Formats: sequence, C-alpha cells, structure tokens
Amino acid sequence: MPTSENGSALPDGVTGSAGVGAAASRPAARVPIDRKRQPSGDDARERAMRAAVTVIAEKGTAALRMSDIAARAGMSTGHILYHFGKKDRLLLEVLAWSQADLWTRFQEAADRAASPAEKLDLFVRFYLPSHQGDERYALWTQVLAQHHDEAGRKILTELLDGWDERLDAILREGRELGHFADVELPEFTIRAVAMLSGLSEDVMFGRSRWQHTSPHAFALSALERELRPAGQD
Repeated sequence: MPTSENGSALPDGVTGSAGVGAAASRPAARVPIDRKRQPSGDDARERAMRAAVTVIAEKGTAALRMSDIAARAGMSTGHILYHFGKKDRLLLEVLAWSQADLWTRFQEAADRAASPAEKLDLFVRFYLPSHQGDERYALWTQVLAQHHDEAGRKILTELLDGWDERLDAILREGRELGHFADVELPEFTIRAVAMLSGLSEDVMFGRSRWQHTSPHAFALSALERELRPAGQD
C-alpha cells in the first residue's frame, strides 16, 4: 500500500505526518470556520480530502465523524455532507484521491528519471511509508479493514492493481533495454509488492530493526539482486 516519496506523506502543504520527528506525531491545527467564506468547488473538495486523511489516521474509521473532518477543514458539517454524503463513500473517495495525487507525483518524478533503475528506486520510495504513523498508509489499512460491497471492492482492486501495473511497466522497460534480467514479470511483481507491503507493516508497527537500517535500501537491494543481468555480478 503505497505512501509517499522523500518523507512527505501528504500532498504539499498538508500538515500532520508529512513532517519528521516530534512534529510528525502532533495533530494538525484546526482551521477556524468562516461561514461567510466557505470554500467552493474543487478548492472545497481538496480541503475536505486533506482534512479527512489526517482525521482518519488520528481517529480511525470507527470513531470518525463528519463533524471532525469539518472542524479540521474549517468548513461546516453540512458542507462535508454535501461533498461525501455518507462515511462509506467518504473513505473510498478519500483513498482514491490520495492515490491519484501520489500517482501524479510519482509519474512526474519517473518522467525525469534517467533510467529504469532510477524509476525502480522511485517506485520503492513512493510505496513504503516514510515513517511510523505515515498518514497515507494508515488510510490504506483503515479502509481495507472495512467491509465493502462489490462496487467498493472493485475500486480497491483497481487502486492496488494500479501499482502492480506501474512496477510491471518499469520492469518491462528495463528488460527491453537490457538493464534488467529476463525475470518472469507477473511472478516477480507479486513477490516484489508482497515484500514491500510486509516492510511497510514493519515500519508502521515500529519494528526496532528499522531504527538503524533503511527499509528503502533493504528493499531496493533485494530487488536489484534479482534483476541484475547475468554476467554483471
């Protein structure tokens, strides 16, 4: 369940776990409500989405109230209900928005990368949590733990498959250029994503073995060993 690059768990400008150290654990400040100047359109929706990511990470889904999101966003509860309707819809929409934002930033970075190896490095960076309590990853775990109808499961499946597809594209490019070994792509992708998910859970749990070792460096080294073409050992 992908999160962020370079320690930024949220889009630029969002407070919360996007910081590092002690600042990362402090609740984000609430925005005062000015009912005469309520945001509208895309601005209101984005503000609500950002507030929801932070509140979900702090409170979890069971204790989540629309009024909490409204208070964090500096909007009225009615405004939040207008945009989302009900909590089940809110969770899926916030997750989809969060991933779309992350995918956009990943693609922008990948487009500047000079090689498939650099793109693989970026993939690992964007996938792993930046630190214990990473808000994007917390959002993933909260949403996946819910019971979802067929439509909800379809959305989640598409989001998960989206990262498999991005990794597959990087591997194909590297293989075609001769930078990567001719691995069995579907099997390798499954194993790679499973490893990254396991490492992500370790980071979120706060396993002590990652206090002095980089999960990113560990994962990238493991992937590169398998992808190294024969004769380049």
